[in-house]
Amino acid sequence: MASKPLIIVESPAKAKTISRFLGSRYQVKASLGHVRDLPKSQFGVDIDNGFRPHYITIRGKGPLLKELREAARKTDKVYLATDPDREGEAISWHLAELLGLDPAQARRIEFHEITKDAVTNALKHARPINMHLVNAQQARRILDRVVGYQLSPLLWRKVRPGLSAGRVQSTALRLLVEREDAIAAFEPQEYFTVRLVLGHPQGSWTAGYVGPLGHHGQLARGEAETVRAAVTGAVAQVLAVRERDRRRHPPKPFTTSTLQQEAARRLGFTVRRTMTLAQQLYEGLDVAGEGTVGLITYIRTDSTRVAESARQEARAWIVERYGPEAAGSGGVPVEKGRPGVQDAHEAIRPTSVWRHPDRLKDSLNRDQLRLYRLIWERFVASQMAPAVWRVKSVDLAVGSHRFRATASVLTFAGYREVYEESSEEGANEEPASATLPPVEEGETVPVQAVEAEQHFTEPPPRYTEASLVKTLEELGIGRPSTYAPTIETLLAREYAVRDQRRLIPTELGRVVVDLLRRYFPEIVDVNFTAEIESQLDQVEAAQMEWQEILRRFYEPFRAELAVAEEDIGRVDLPEETTDEICERCGRPMTVKHGRFGRFLACTGYPECTFTKPYLEKTGAFCPKCQAPLVVRRTRKGRQFYGCSRFPECDFVTWYRPSDQRCPRCHSSMAWRRRGQQESLVCLKEGCGYAEDRAL
Repeated sequence: MASKPLIIVESPAKAKTISRFLGSRYQVKASLGHVRDLPKSQFGVDIDNGFRPHYITIRGKGPLLKELREAARKTDKVYLATDPDREGEAISWHLAELLGLDPAQARRIEFHEITKDAVTNALKHARPINMHLVNAQQARRILDRVVGYQLSPLLWRKVRPGLSAGRVQSTALRLLVEREDAIAAFEPQEYFTVRLVLGHPQGSWTAGYVGPLGHHGQLARGEAETVRAAVTGAVAQVLAVRERDRRRHPPKPFTTSTLQQEAARRLGFTVRRTMTLAQQLYEGLDVAGEGTVGLITYIRTDSTRVAESARQEARAWIVERYGPEAAGSGGVPVEKGRPGVQDAHEAIRPTSVWRHPDRLKDSLNRDQLRLYRLIWERFVASQMAPAVWRVKSVDLAVGSHRFRATASVLTFAGYREVYEESSEEGANEEPASATLPPVEEGETVPVQAVEAEQHFTEPPPRYTEASLVKTLEELGIGRPSTYAPTIETLLAREYAVRDQRRLIPTELGRVVVDLLRRYFPEIVDVNFTAEIESQLDQVEAAQMEWQEILRRFYEPFRAELAVAEEDIGRVDLPEETTDEICERCGRPMTVKHGRFGRFLACTGYPECTFTKPYLEKTGAFCPKCQAPLVVRRTRKGRQFYGCSRFPECDFVTWYRPSDQRCPRCHSSMAWRRRGQQESLVCLKEGCGYAEDRAL
């Protein structure tokens, strides 16, 4: 007699959630991610035989596969319920191969939210494995293997052991380097703005210069002096008074990329942290009174589409809470026709809008709740009516010079009852809130004062994780699911450093980009990298063979590799000097790089072979023992700070130390940022001193 049907998912958390929905009628087991992959110790790709991959069982997965085979042998129904994307389809294919299932006869199911209705409905619509999705994943995996396993060793030999190169990673690094070059080459330009201070019985008000001199109200020094001389002590005439309503539509619900960006801006999360928390919310968490529940829909999506049932549920909540006028017509229209959008999944949204964040305070940890609240508020707001401002503008003239005063009043909050975009998100800033006195066309107003303010143009800002993700998405480079590992690799390889949330390329990063630009221009070419993504989409859509992508890439790449191997000599990186003195011979010490990272070595080598660990000082001191605080990193490359006397002193902190001292206890202080708020806090336990600082 056959046993219960078997459902295989990736993670134990997802298995637990689904088991609660389905009860004892099914057995649900987890594959713990991929079960088969290319070998780490070998190239694993037969280039001469159609780029055939050589897959092996991942080390440590043997006992798990034995358990899955035994469970599959005892049942006549095996459902493969891995994630609904290319990677998930590939995992299902590998499972089918290892369990002896025919991919054409396999029961592949997919769902975009882990709810009872979604899972039970998916079980009714099992399908064969989609080999076009599998082949798109294989093409990407093999392409990355070809680049990584043939280009990285070249960097090891020519630059430094332990380096790596990849399509998305190298292109992202090029963006960082080019932005840094643009900042270095930037020359600030001076300009002025001029404002009139105007009189009125109800109080003074201001109007800014708009023409005819200058550009958009920006004047050269001589132009500003001309305007000041012409209008000082004059009378302004009102040319026109206009009032109109200005609407601002709500933002669309989150895609993977926009969630990563907004969580970085608003919550201060790294891309990696955002995706980890979102995965937990998707797979399911224990909710008081409900058990294990999947709280949000699938997190890897580039679509803003929302199911009609979810729209209706949101509308019902909005009407109940704010009235029918707040629901509007159901939110901003879905963007159509944007290149690269797969639209296979919905936008990221809560699985039930009735599960308000306040209900989950006792069920989620702080960061889980903050991210869930952000997703919930964004989705609900996206289904609400636009916000409306009453905007009033007054145009004035003093001779040939034109000025304009504007003011606005929010007359209908609409979606802003629930959600306000972060400052970087909206391209169109909302009108400044102010009031203007009642004036009429033809009226004259005395000029009380003229204010000319000097400004300088600003260089382009350094990339943050949020702005880099936004740029990569706009350029069509990679996919949102690749952005977190891409950024982590740049930091782990020391190609870039994170300073006050800004990503800054290192000298090593510059050297690598220069080599790649010279010898492998396609690897770091933005258009080429985006074209590869487009070709992978064509494979998924059955419009292109996956081997064709590899053939087009490999022939010129192999030729470039041969030229580079011949031409590139040993690249000597600039020595990183320190103020450390060799304890053995008294010579200066310099920073060297080994297989375990940076260390200090005597400049007297080979006569003196003394070395010691490299400790990057922060300028702050340990609040316990007053030894210097130094930069440390976790095994995954995340930066934290600790006492240089470790293990004798165990003080550590995640907060970035400052060289300022606490005015209360004179201990060292550190920067703590929570969302849009940054504070300088004392590191000494029990002191509690903190002061807010403007960002």
